[in-house]
Amino acid sequence: MKAHTYETQSTITPEKALEFLKEGNQRFVNNLKANRDLLEQVNATREGQWPFAVVLSCIDSRTSAELIFDQGLGDVFSIRIAGNFINQDILGSMEFGCNVAGSKLIVVLGHTKCGALKGGLDAAQIEGLGMDNLNHLINHFDPIITEVIEEGEERSSKNASLLERLNQQNVKNAIEDIRKQSSTLKKLEEEGKIKIVGANYDVETGAVTWL
Repeated sequence: MKAHTYETQSTITPEKALEFLKEGNQRFVNNLKANRDLLEQVNATREGQWPFAVVLSCIDSRTSAELIFDQGLGDVFSIRIAGNFINQDILGSMEFGCNVAGSKLIVVLGHTKCGALKGGLDAAQIEGLGMDNLNHLINHFDPIITEVIEEGEERSSKNASLLERLNQQNVKNAIEDIRKQSSTLKKLEEEGKIKIVGANYDVETGAVTWL
């Protein structure tokens, strides 16, 4: 498979971009990696890049977008932050990816057993470790925890049901934050030039489900 060019990128629709990622994950799960000449892709992309998708995922070492979607050099913009949440800098990166560089799809990719979300659930213990910046990060999840936790339910990372509900709601909230906080991306979506979708990666099976 060759690297994308301006010409090939311009013919890709948001729906086709999504199909590329779905097909890539199927290859990954079935251990059928596409045949790529990576050095040829280095050559082909040395003058520019034309990725078809932007993927926001967690920094978790098991969730590399290029691997789990079986994509090559120059195929996707990969944005990573613990807990795959939205901030202004990430929105700026997405605006660059879609409005400047021509990507057709934004994927917010959560994953099962997320350590950042576990930290959010166990905030009291984490805060006791004295890591100011980590405390700031996990506090992002407090409003979502309040949203999904049921009355009387244990707030703990050991509560697997709560953790997974938090994971999926975190993805949904991130998508809403993109639309609310970026008029640029909202307009592109309304015009049908991009799609914004959510997905969940299962660290046990390698399979991505689409929310």
